[in-house]
Amino acid sequence: MFNLQFSNLSRKIIHIDMDAFYASVEQRDFADLRGKPIAVGGSSERGVVAAASYEARKFGVRSAMSSRIAKQKCPQLIFVKPRFEVYKQVSNEIREIFLEYTPLVEPLSLDEAYLDVTENLKGIETATEIAQEIKARIKEKTGLTASAGVSVNKFLAKIASDYKKPDGLFVIKPSQAEKFVEELEINQFHGIGRVTAEKMHKMGIFTGRDLKAKSIDFLTNHFGKVGRYYFEIAQGLDNRQVSPDRIRKSIGVENTFDRDFTEPDDLYREIDDIIEQLWRRMSRIKAYGKTITLKIKFADFESITRSRTSQLPVLEEKLLAKISYEMLHALLPMPKGVRLLGIYLSNLEFEDEMLGRQLTLNF
Repeated sequence: MFNLQFSNLSRKIIHIDMDAFYASVEQRDFADLRGKPIAVGGSSERGVVAAASYEARKFGVRSAMSSRIAKQKCPQLIFVKPRFEVYKQVSNEIREIFLEYTPLVEPLSLDEAYLDVTENLKGIETATEIAQEIKARIKEKTGLTASAGVSVNKFLAKIASDYKKPDGLFVIKPSQAEKFVEELEINQFHGIGRVTAEKMHKMGIFTGRDLKAKSIDFLTNHFGKVGRYYFEIAQGLDNRQVSPDRIRKSIGVENTFDRDFTEPDDLYREIDDIIEQLWRRMSRIKAYGKTITLKIKFADFESITRSRTSQLPVLEEKLLAKISYEMLHALLPMPKGVRLLGIYLSNLEFEDEMLGRQLTLNF
């Protein structure tokens, strides 16, 4: 029996996802790119695709794909350097449109967000009508298209927004949810990646119906804590709130190199540059982290991470560098060439919050 009755069916959640956002902005701003396969990202042998136009996607080009593979799939692919300041400006314009309808906007990235329109500022009766209006307003103001999903929770709204891209609008009503989720292929579930899907396939789990047939004990035994999430989404359950004050969980910098590095001097030089960039970003947002994570991707694309957590936030660049060096040193000598290094800070605390606690303690 489907358990949507345990969810709040009165909620009206919209997920808005801009269509090929970075690439679409470039095609909007430069007429000679329109209708052509383009990739936003580095064109070098070691570059990575940040976004691909729909013309490029027809050839199998996808975000996070290496530029080398992308060019093999689509020899006529045009690479465009990213302009993140422009993308951020357009994203802010879109967010202003969202806020005309509801203060409950949870941005996930520059190009997507959840909106809770259970109660909306314009008194519009249905979430579907609100989604239609928002799509039209985005097109009018930015010249770009967005896809929208409408349902009673975040999971279903996110799935719906992916269903009819580009420029789509899809609604999953409570009465339709059970059949829809049951028939959904497991790799279409938001939160189930390629590796997990392959593991599920080996267990005979190919669709939502197969997943729903598994007990919570089975799923937690095989997938750990995330097994409970899989159990719930198979039932169409998702009681997460739309949080407009969504806290940034981490911030990081990673660099992909033009050639593979194995020598310690090269790696330390690169990590110095990464730390300097990361500290500038942390200083701009006035945030400090307790957990430092070192990420390494080898030439064969195998990735490893190492983390260290301190009791207090890392307040000095020198301390960030010291801990990063120590984690890197523990991995030397490298077993194979390194193509990427990254440093991330998480368990973030913000300066104004820290000052507030100090004032309270000193009262």
